[in-house]
Amino acid sequence: MATANSSEKLQAYVWEGKDRKGNKTKGEVSGTNLALVKAQLRKQGIMPSKVKKKPKPLFGGSKKITPFDIAMFTRQLATMMKAGVPLVQSFDIVADGLENKGLQELVMSIRNDVASGTSFAGALKRHPKHFDDLYCNLVESGEKAGALEQMLDRIATYLEKTELLKKKVKKAMTYPIAVVVVAIIVTAILLVKVVPQFESLFQGFGAELPVFTQMVVQLSEWMQSWWFVVLIAIVGTIYLFKEAKRRSQKFSDLVDKYVLKLPIVGEIIDKSAVAKFGRVLSTTFASGVPLVDALDSVAGATGNAIYRDAIMKIKDEVSAGVQLQAAMKQTDVFPVMAVQLTAIGEESGNLDEMLEKVADHYEAVVDDMVDNLTALMEPMIMAVLGVLVGGLIIAMYLPIFQMGNVVG
Repeated sequence: MATANSSEKLQAYVWEGKDRKGNKTKGEVSGTNLALVKAQLRKQGIMPSKVKKKPKPLFGGSKKITPFDIAMFTRQLATMMKAGVPLVQSFDIVADGLENKGLQELVMSIRNDVASGTSFAGALKRHPKHFDDLYCNLVESGEKAGALEQMLDRIATYLEKTELLKKKVKKAMTYPIAVVVVAIIVTAILLVKVVPQFESLFQGFGAELPVFTQMVVQLSEWMQSWWFVVLIAIVGTIYLFKEAKRRSQKFSDLVDKYVLKLPIVGEIIDKSAVAKFGRVLSTTFASGVPLVDALDSVAGATGNAIYRDAIMKIKDEVSAGVQLQAAMKQTDVFPVMAVQLTAIGEESGNLDEMLEKVADHYEAVVDDMVDNLTALMEPMIMAVLGVLVGGLIIAMYLPIFQMGNVVG
């Protein structure tokens, strides 16, 4: 029954009533239905006189809750608890300082669940969209061990590092895409708006145009007639690619495989996957999660199908008694340094520390590679745009140069 209730959609309710001392009070609470909300308020010592669903705002709603918001919430909660503030009161303090109304509502919903007797991990599991299995399992381990504040601090560090790494990888991917998009837009504008002006001028020459100019003029005429088809084709291709990647696991895995083979960008994604492997496994193992169970969480966190499959093979090997470093070596996916540091960690009994060093090293590698890519892309942008724009200008001025030579 608990599973069925937790899977129901939570809704926000506003209430008015009296507390144990008879003082009038009001507030907000989340629940699956009106009866359960009233029962929850009574457990908290509140006699509700009015409870109703919270009306939705007329214009827009709450801001989207990002993974960075969750990392910030975790860090603030860890800080409050380290200062000796009780968990429920920590939720109140954190919620009061939040500007994102959506995150504020999420925090208060968790706060109300915890205040009514639900465990922190249990309250988090009611929001799988924002708190994955890894997050919930680590919190649950911290609660059982009586070290929730240390666990939250560790989770916050993990989330901050992971989000920073994601940001760097996105930066590396965005730059090449931006170059292509800018080049396409500039070329399209020149073909549709500028070339036709020269075309009307060329019609009065009465001489045959150079081949290069004829090609550009024909391309311009085609673009003027079919630009909307080109636009629809580009948008449709992007949409179909995203849908195919979302709906087909086989296609998604194939994309992950070939992305790693891309020049520069592929290497950045490869090193970021190794960094995620080290960061997640270090965090889970240091939290007392058994290695075999930790590898399940790691497999889904690397963000690449090649590493996911490799880690699942490692899990099978480790379950059969093979050392982690030996299993990593057999996959032929992980870099030599990552394998060697893991071997040192296993031999010295400091596996979590060595895995953290693996994460730190490859995060630094990704950082350097992104900076190098940024420096490399700047002249490439100028070169690509220069070739495209310069080529079109030359094509337009070739007939004028030839006419000048004839007159001369």
